[in-house]
Amino acid sequence: MLLLPHLPDEVLYLVLSYLDLTSLGRLAQVCSSLGRFVGRDVVWRNVAKEFLNSGITRSGTDIYPHIPVKERVRTAQNWYDGVCRKDILLKWKTKLLPWLQLDRDTLFMTQAADIRAHHIRRESGRLQQRPSHVYVGHQGDVCRFVCTQSHLISGGSDGRILVHSRKADSSVELHGHNQEVHCLDCREDLIISGSRDCTVRIWSLSSSSARGTLPMSERVWSVAISPAQSSFVTGTACCENLSPLLIWDTERLACVCSLGSEFRRGAGVLDIVFESPFQIFTCGYDTFIRLWDLRLSTRKCVMEWEEPHDSALYCIQTDRNHMIASGSSYYGVVRLWDRRQAACLQFFQLSSKPVSSPVYCLRFSSSHLYAALATSLHSLDFRQRPTNLR
Repeated sequence: MLLLPHLPDEVLYLVLSYLDLTSLGRLAQVCSSLGRFVGRDVVWRNVAKEFLNSGITRSGTDIYPHIPVKERVRTAQNWYDGVCRKDILLKWKTKLLPWLQLDRDTLFMTQAADIRAHHIRRESGRLQQRPSHVYVGHQGDVCRFVCTQSHLISGGSDGRILVHSRKADSSVELHGHNQEVHCLDCREDLIISGSRDCTVRIWSLSSSSARGTLPMSERVWSVAISPAQSSFVTGTACCENLSPLLIWDTERLACVCSLGSEFRRGAGVLDIVFESPFQIFTCGYDTFIRLWDLRLSTRKCVMEWEEPHDSALYCIQTDRNHMIASGSSYYGVVRLWDRRQAACLQFFQLSSKPVSSPVYCLRFSSSHLYAALATSLHSLDFRQRPTNLR
């Protein structure tokens, strides 16, 4: 053991790559020189890949490079064990269908016709009660919005799409839909919107102009643009005898294929998340989370997880590695899933009987999960062990 600190760094890295979390922790206590070496991020990266929400993706990308990996692994253990402190950050009197976006230390949240930006206090994870900015302009409730580095794009129940500048107090309206805009996605210059008017519209962000309109057979609940922007996926209400999931070519604006053929009527797809350029997660009214392989040779569901209480799933998020978080339609239930297991890993009930609310949207950072219910915004803090877990 005394010879270990004298080994070349590359040899010592190789030796430590075979150790698990417990062994690394014990080795760090042997002497100060080993403790400093074991504390390096490169030592913990291999261990971090096996944990939930450690910030290391399946491709090796580090999502949270500003946080030491060792600290993230400690917090990731709490995500796996369901160890957290629950808190209610905001309450409001009128029932809403809130939507969230998390951008570094700012949480954007809809409040009826407005979108409010709240700064997150780093030390506590709580929100500053007074918003740092409020985006306005809709004449009805905001249904969906997405954030880019320079813009915030919102769609509302008034059928309008507004492109707000995050650097100047100005906005531009995109004309096209005549009913509620249920869903939006944006990547670089491409905007895709879906509406109750049974159309999907494609826009250019830089020119604020329409590129095309796709008529659909029923209302569109969800859209998602691939990371390569070569295609996008739409999810519909599934009220007809047709697959609710369609893949479209971005340039030709033509349907490439449909996914699945065994959806029951009414099994609308409420959320779509691209996990990689060739994989998507979906969820909706049929109570399943599904992982789809979009490659030409496959194009089918390769894994699925069933909500155990037969509740519709309104939203999902992933850490792009092993963890999936889902929001259910009853009693504000948030579930954490390990994609390596079939059964739910942890669940947290955020609203109590007889009051029941869906989790309309959830977002998470390395240490906190934020969940929006009909009358309140909740947080789960996974950094420390609480006195009462649930």
